[in-house]
Amino acid sequence: MEGKLVSANIPTQVGKFTMHAFDSGRPELPHLALVAENTKLDGVVDIRIHSECLTGDVFGSLRCDCGEQLQAAMKHVEANGGIIIYLRQEGRGIGLVNKLKAYNLQDKGMDTAEANIALGFHADERDFTPAIDILHFFQIKKVRILTNNPEKFEALMGSGIEVVERIALTTPKHAENQFYLETKRKVFGHHL
Repeated sequence: MEGKLVSANIPTQVGKFTMHAFDSGRPELPHLALVAENTKLDGVVDIRIHSECLTGDVFGSLRCDCGEQLQAAMKHVEANGGIIIYLRQEGRGIGLVNKLKAYNLQDKGMDTAEANIALGFHADERDFTPAIDILHFFQIKKVRILTNNPEKFEALMGSGIEVVERIALTTPKHAENQFYLETKRKVFGHHL
């Protein structure tokens, strides 16, 4: 990651944030840090590391819980201070087109991991190193991480950033995402 590209104030329906864009190696898709207006960076900072999910984040897909997790995280950091790091790693890092292909395989009975593997990928191709780089950019030393994913928690170990607490993100289950959530729990070890 080369560093910060630009910052701008972003008023949202949830509250006021400053959005910082960071080089991802793809100029059209920078990694983002959404910093709540009342954030104090010199203490324990609440953070959410969120991988892009266009279908859930933007279109409200019920196949996953991503959009609802993002909204819950935005409300939490707006109320408590904090940062949402938005990594451009669509579809567990396989990209949107392959994610849609994986959806087709899931419609035939495969789970998320099986579908990604059938397409020639690892079950999860994401890399959380850019999030650590962004936290280092802001000189953050201690965090409370909003996640159900143990890999995000583990990624911070040995980074020089102390994880003080893991805060679970609870979102509603829908008929459309029950199999997905069960796969996250059984295959990926998420704390649901």
